[in-house]
Amino acid sequence: MLNRQVAPKLTPIKSIDFSVPETFEIRAGIPLYWKNNIANETAKIELHFHAGTTIETPILASLTAGLLISGTKNKSAIQIHHALDAVGAFYDVSVSQEQAVVTLYALNSYLKQAFDIFHEALSAAIFPEKEVQEICNERQEKLKVQLQKVNVLAQRKIQQVLFEKTPYSQVISQGDYATLKRRDLIDFHQKYYLNGLSKVFLVGDLSKEVMLEIKDACSDFAGENAKSSNSEFTGKAHIDHQEKSDALQTAIRIGKIMFNKTHPDFIAFSVMNTILGDYFGSRLMSNIREDKGYTYGIGSYMMENTHFGYFMIATEVAKEVREATIQEVKKELERLQTELVPEEELELVKSYLLGQLLKAADGPYAMLDLFSGVELHGMDISFYNKYIQKVQEITSEEIREMACKHLDWKSLSIISVG
Repeated sequence: MLNRQVAPKLTPIKSIDFSVPETFEIRAGIPLYWKNNIANETAKIELHFHAGTTIETPILASLTAGLLISGTKNKSAIQIHHALDAVGAFYDVSVSQEQAVVTLYALNSYLKQAFDIFHEALSAAIFPEKEVQEICNERQEKLKVQLQKVNVLAQRKIQQVLFEKTPYSQVISQGDYATLKRRDLIDFHQKYYLNGLSKVFLVGDLSKEVMLEIKDACSDFAGENAKSSNSEFTGKAHIDHQEKSDALQTAIRIGKIMFNKTHPDFIAFSVMNTILGDYFGSRLMSNIREDKGYTYGIGSYMMENTHFGYFMIATEVAKEVREATIQEVKKELERLQTELVPEEELELVKSYLLGQLLKAADGPYAMLDLFSGVELHGMDISFYNKYIQKVQEITSEEIREMACKHLDWKSLSIISVG
């Protein structure tokens, strides 16, 4: 009988038995990844399109995604939604800088039926003028509200600074809604949805026959339109403060262009970044929230795109402690560059990171997400066991080296609004 007064034995994670999906080709260069043999009745299909905010303009990408299921010549948006509801299906559309991802969820037994409904709606979307005007009016009002928030203004500004003179710097403005035409959305849909499929992820305990039917139907969206954006950046550090007299707080963003997981320093930098600000017990939280009481929350993080990544520190503080907060951030970076991280702190972060990875690998959906995270960069699932090994072996000296090599204070852009 289990004795609950005795703690279970702790066993260090040495490796994880990652599973990979089966791969099928929709057309040359366009894969379908299928994860089957799962222990429940749920299923999902993800369609990735070359339709992100950097492809043409952010407003076109955003509004087209928002109106994908806005009706066809034969069915209204309400009728399409009712048809999906009738088979217990629902969908989600997300847009990033480089791609749009359309995800359809249903039970195994109804996935093909739901996909047929969705396929027809996506293929024959007409973007009715009434729907276009309604979403433009709604989002224009939302943007007006958003542009009063210091965190939004700071995030937009540092995006423009870091990615200057490239499509990644583009942001939506109020004036964009006045010049948008329905024809623009139709053209964007034609080029980047009907001819812009890049890959498909499928999870579900389906028959191979059903999987192949879905694969064949996806080929209708597979064209030649794989437009790429310029990802060459100047990398110049920039310091700017925007005064906002009616603001109660100041938003601070500190960042720089970095690398993604293809870079040999990625894993070591990730460990260093976690110590700095990427979990609740981090140094930035301990200093600026717990000790100084300047903020409710502060964090640092790494974001990845196909060919690059970027590093960011983000917080909101009282206006009168803006400069003091920036100086405390600088002190924490300098401490990482000059002092060795104590062994106890390093071991705690190692355990945290390995536990987070174990959690992220729990179940077929999670496994496929991990696979997607490396497939984007042309890597395979073995990356994660290399990650485990590197995290276990990393030393305090390597942490200090990462901070010195990549986080020179003069290389960082500092933006504040408030």
